[in-house]
Amino acid sequence: QVQLVESGGGLVQAGGSLRLSCAASGRTFNIAMGWFRQAPGKEREFVAAISWSGSRIYYVDSVKGRFTIFRDNAKNTVYLQMNSLKPEDTAVYYCAATFRVVTTRRSEYDYWGQGTQVTVSS
Repeated sequence: QVQLVESGGGLVQAGGSLRLSCAASGRTFNIAMGWFRQAPGKEREFVAAISWSGSRIYYVDSVKGRFTIFRDNAKNTVYLQMNSLKPEDTAVYYCAATFRVVTTRRSEYDYWGQGTQVTVSS
């Protein structure tokens, strides 16, 4: 019902910036969106989430003040602006969607993109 395609990953030096995009298609009205990441050998973890209206936003503590999630519903796209990147931010970043109330819980997201690699060199 919902298809998600991420873009914008790449290789960047520590302190640099990247902007990830997630384009949604299909049934997109009133969906909450989230970003998760998974580093090698680690579990997929929550990064940021935003409600349909944008009035509720959540971040994991480790990215607060550095990452910003925002969305453009006219374009069915959610973004993750990542500044002051650190080597520990290196991971595959996944976009996710849910028709439930916006949440930080991975299990409550029903739709996932294929992921985009972010590598931060020291």
